[in-house]
Amino acid sequence: MLKRVITYGTYDVLHYGHINLLKRAKALGDYLIVALSSDEFNEIKNKKSYYNYDQRKLLLESLRYVDLVIPENNWEQKIDDIKKYQADIFVMGDDWKGKFDFLKDYCEVVYLPRTPNVSSTQTKQYLKSSF
Repeated sequence: MLKRVITYGTYDVLHYGHINLLKRAKALGDYLIVALSSDEFNEIKNKKSYYNYDQRKLLLESLRYVDLVIPENNWEQKIDDIKKYQADIFVMGDDWKGKFDFLKDYCEVVYLPRTPNVSSTQTKQYLKSSF
């Protein structure tokens, strides 16, 4: 039986920390779904991405670990997504630990450790100061 994993994020300025997280998420199952924050949702979260949704989606779809990319349009859609895509495991970085435990009624919840010494914020700050 196919084991489906779902995760969420903005994935702006894709870096090796994202790749590590997606690789480990995929290793938990057979099929990885990434719910990618839409540009409109990023505005609500007061986030500004360097790349627009379609560009970030293309980047994620090119990765061998990712099987499907869907839009994340609001905080509340997670339960519906888990049901719709029959996700067995919900994965997030451990900086979110405990925030999504309410999803345990619908699937297994796993918080993976972040890759040390890398973040989108760090990368953007470095790029901004270097050029």
